[in-house]
Amino acid sequence: MFLPKFLKEYNVNMKVGWFLHTPFPSSEIYRMLPSRSELLKAVLCADLIGFHTYDYARHFVSACTRILGLEGTRSGVEDHPLGKLTRVAAFPIGIDPERFSEALSRPDVKGCIKELQQKFAGRKVMLGVDRLDTIKGIPQKLLAFEKFLDENVEWRDKVLLVQIAVPTRTDVHDYQRLTSQVHEIVGRINGRFGTLTTVPIHHLDRSLDFHRLCALYAVTDVALVTSLRDGMNLVSYEFVACQGSKKGVLILSELAGAAQSLGAGAILVNPWNISDVAAAIKYALDMPESEREECHLHNFEHVTTHTAQVWAETFVSELNDTIVEAELRTLRIPPYLPVEEAVAKYQKAENRLLILGFNATMTTQVDGPGRRGPEQIREMKLRLHPHLQEVFGILCKDPKTTIIILSGSERSVLDEAFGSFDLWLAAENGMFLRHTRGAWKTTMPEHLNMDWMDSVQPVFEYFRERTPRSYVEIRETSLLWNYKYADVEFGRVQARDMLQHLCTGPISNAAVDVVQGGRSVEVRPVGVSKGAAIDRILGEIVHKKRITTPIDYVLCIGHFLSKDEDIYTFFEPELPFKREFIGNGKVVEGKGYVERRMGSKASGGTCGKASGTRSRSSSAGSADEALIHTNGDQGKAMTSRDEDLVKQEGSSVLDLKGENYFSCAVGRKRSNARYSLPSAEDVVTFLKSIAASYGCTAGQ
Repeated sequence: MFLPKFLKEYNVNMKVGWFLHTPFPSSEIYRMLPSRSELLKAVLCADLIGFHTYDYARHFVSACTRILGLEGTRSGVEDHPLGKLTRVAAFPIGIDPERFSEALSRPDVKGCIKELQQKFAGRKVMLGVDRLDTIKGIPQKLLAFEKFLDENVEWRDKVLLVQIAVPTRTDVHDYQRLTSQVHEIVGRINGRFGTLTTVPIHHLDRSLDFHRLCALYAVTDVALVTSLRDGMNLVSYEFVACQGSKKGVLILSELAGAAQSLGAGAILVNPWNISDVAAAIKYALDMPESEREECHLHNFEHVTTHTAQVWAETFVSELNDTIVEAELRTLRIPPYLPVEEAVAKYQKAENRLLILGFNATMTTQVDGPGRRGPEQIREMKLRLHPHLQEVFGILCKDPKTTIIILSGSERSVLDEAFGSFDLWLAAENGMFLRHTRGAWKTTMPEHLNMDWMDSVQPVFEYFRERTPRSYVEIRETSLLWNYKYADVEFGRVQARDMLQHLCTGPISNAAVDVVQGGRSVEVRPVGVSKGAAIDRILGEIVHKKRITTPIDYVLCIGHFLSKDEDIYTFFEPELPFKREFIGNGKVVEGKGYVERRMGSKASGGTCGKASGTRSRSSSAGSADEALIHTNGDQGKAMTSRDEDLVKQEGSSVLDLKGENYFSCAVGRKRSNARYSLPSAEDVVTFLKSIAASYGCTAGQ
């Protein structure tokens, strides 16, 4: 299982397909392995992972979900931070049926068939061909046959079981004990039901050559496969391929992989149920000829069309298609942030704007679902990464740098984490704003209706109680139900159920958006996003700081939901962005319409683009949506004079060249951002590089 990892380390461009010919256990069994995570991660380095049946593939995906915390999809396993999708699929293997049909046409095989027919004349022949292995269920098969003979006296002299048990691992004690057990059962049955001239079981502790085995398949009336656990079991395929004239009956264990392929034309049994297998033997021996032919034709068609060659071609073709799809996906995945270039542009800039997310961007991360309870409780309280204390101490002293912490978290969380620094805080997706030396203000539109929260909160609390280790965050402008600590699969089922409850009840007529995160569900007012808020936030900051030097460097880093990624495109100088005003205060942006409450003047909302730079108003929409100072339960709206100042001083604040804009998504597979970083630790390293550049600049 480590081979895919080693091959990719040797050559990252190598096409790697990994196929497991044995059953993959359920996640509850697999999770007991000491090296469970390392093995799964190594296998996931392959481009395509194949199994014989859908059940085995489902077990593998479930193990990756429960143990590694990755997302299982219909296509395979997705690794969000890396943006990699490992394809997982079922490829049932087959045999080469022509080899068996050619063998049956040989004169020596035909002679062997006649010899066996004469030897077994007057008796129905049952056949078992297995390795002498504990998973093959040979003792269970013999016990079922004994029960059949015990209950059906009329068949004792009319049926014969030929059991071929190929020895394996003869030096292992457990296999030696199994051999003794099988011999004991065979001796007991032959002693009970045998006569001077016949015995009901012919047992061979050896293998047969291919041509003799084909002859034995051809004269068999009933094939008995009772595997307790089997990847595929091709004995059933071989039996069907040799039954062109006899059209015998196949009794097949439902625990063998072949049951999913040949189940429609076979009698499926639970090998652990001895009575069930004994009854199946009786039914097979008494089956009418027309029914036998119908079952055989169904199985024969599958065996002759799903051959080993088709299996190999399908797997290789799927591997090639997976590589092409991965390349197309890679084109949509932002490249890694060029740290040296970003730091160099930062040093040269005259007026810098840094917009930083908080959760999963500058916090200490929890490592996978193997975390323990007390650690979860500690991590539910967001804390700034300890290495960033010194970094912000340096960055905040630079008058040329404006820092905005833009987060969906509550105000108290940001106050605790950043209250000691000289920067701006934007809480609850920008709905609340303050400088750390001032008081909180709200940027919420005056008409915002929050009555829906009273009806949505009971639904969230209901699912919190139903989903162990989930929790609810009650904010002033939104509600969030988070199940990142709960069982992943159960949490997703609960999330789907919650969405149905919400859409058919509390929010059916409410002006809200339901935002689904990786492991969360959030309800917020319509139109609330970080991109929509940054316009108003920037206008207020420009007004308060009296900024006169145009901002010529913007760094925007965050682990934002898809709905909030409009903040990346807000500053994008390279977009063919054009804003036009039409009647009733509506704004046309690209293909969509955005409702604004605009004044009679629209000059502050225009934007232009020349020579690869953008000059843009930062206060479109903020001139008419008052910022309210909040102090307890009382609020005071900004005067119209303040609004005019915001509008006047916010215009043309951005003079941003494309080479000086660095938008970066943290831990997301696909994003509107230009660049990406895998984790919060990489963000910390990058910010430390910026802080370290001050020492270099001073030295120069």
